[in-house]
Amino acid sequence: MRTPALGRRAAAEAIGTALLLAGVVGSGIMGERLAGGNVAIALLANSIATGALLVALIVTFAPVSGAHFNPVVSLAMALGGAFAWRELAVYVVAQVVGAFAGVACAHLMFVAPLFAASAHARSGGAQLLSETVATFGLVSVIESGSRFEARSVPVAVGTYIAAAYWFTASTSFANPAVSLARAATDTFAGIRPADVPGFVAAQIAGGVAAVWLWRWLRSEGGR
Repeated sequence: MRTPALGRRAAAEAIGTALLLAGVVGSGIMGERLAGGNVAIALLANSIATGALLVALIVTFAPVSGAHFNPVVSLAMALGGAFAWRELAVYVVAQVVGAFAGVACAHLMFVAPLFAASAHARSGGAQLLSETVATFGLVSVIESGSRFEARSVPVAVGTYIAAAYWFTASTSFANPAVSLARAATDTFAGIRPADVPGFVAAQIAGGVAAVWLWRWLRSEGGR
């Protein structure tokens, strides 16, 4: 199939990322409202909605843009030679713009201010380690799946993220665009703006480590 023009791929990335953030933030708001103060129930609702939405969005947009929805995934694809470096900046801008649009959409649906700085503190070494591990796992799933079980990638990514909500202390952002945009929502899904740089650095470190590992594993297996 012919590769769509870069502008159309960027539009797909922006729309897909916007829908992802609308789902993350919207399900967080709905879950918190309906949980009656039970944080575990709110997180369960948030994680199930996010995981299911990721499966649907990847299936929908992968034929157009690859369905990265994540600057670290785009970076990993470029490092692995599966994505053109000259297109990286365009994808990242589209993902970030789409992420903020998704937050605004969720706020409008739930009659909240368009943007509001989050007061939800997510700082400390445990949080940063969590983001490194979460992103390392996500990129590993994509690196392996895209080469050996491509049709299983949507389900693998969605179920991994749903699980990572629960086994990481940070609830697995694993995405710089998501981290930036969630600083603009003072809701269940938010993150304090001051904590975003650490999250982004940890996510990049985890993603690059996964690319290095899988490059090494594949070279060993090919001998």
